[in-house]
Amino acid sequence: MQTQKVIDHIVNWLKDYALKANVKGYVIGVSGGVDSGVVSTLCAMTGLKVLTLEMPIRQQKDQISRAQEHIAFLKNKFENVDGFTVDLNEPFEALYKSFDVNDEEFPNEKLAFANTRSRLRMLSLYYYGQINGLLVCGTGNKVEDFGIGFYTKYGDGGVDISPIADLYKTEVYELAKALDLPESIKNAIPTDGLWDAERTDEMQIGATYPELEKIQKEWGTKTESDYSGRDLEVFKIFSRMNKAAQHKINPIPVCDIPEEWRD
Repeated sequence: MQTQKVIDHIVNWLKDYALKANVKGYVIGVSGGVDSGVVSTLCAMTGLKVLTLEMPIRQQKDQISRAQEHIAFLKNKFENVDGFTVDLNEPFEALYKSFDVNDEEFPNEKLAFANTRSRLRMLSLYYYGQINGLLVCGTGNKVEDFGIGFYTKYGDGGVDISPIADLYKTEVYELAKALDLPESIKNAIPTDGLWDAERTDEMQIGATYPELEKIQKEWGTKTESDYSGRDLEVFKIFSRMNKAAQHKINPIPVCDIPEEWRD
């Protein structure tokens, strides 16, 4: 990949979009992962106002330290970047207390609470975006957004603009290297940070991003019968998750009303 051309293209695209939208810049949630690390840096390179927020909710210590390290890195390197921590533990615990139900009766509760974390962060980003005249910038990559739908609807999927959604995860890592991000960010193991226990993306999905990318690049041109061994296992994972994520990947369905009924 021609990383410098991609970097320049995204930076110019972000700048042009913000100027046409008549906003001051972007607000971004920084998790300590490579996606948010790359996106926040690209936003900073526009020269527009950039607000980076770390929003811990029962967070692992290493995720907190990486996020704070990256925000400090950006603030030190770019005068147009500001950033701080918005501690969401207390509001989440209040929601947890209000929402809590019997796990045996509602087996999806843990997943619902994981998604609630993401949606609480979305709410926070839009609050700080609105009071500062900023757009919410997304950090989803191509596999997550359009392959397996590995994101929370109206959570980290609730954004105004998605600058790296056409890049595979391995390509995002290439940009991180080209941008010379902190080593902790460049080498961060992918995780959504939505669970009390450490659960990497690979643990949750059952496949690595390179494995998923191979299937996505061939999606629609090959069928299950074309695969064997580990590739077949990953194809089945990708197929199952892609099918389940169509409500995320496709636009919200609208019930069309026949025009003749409007008379």
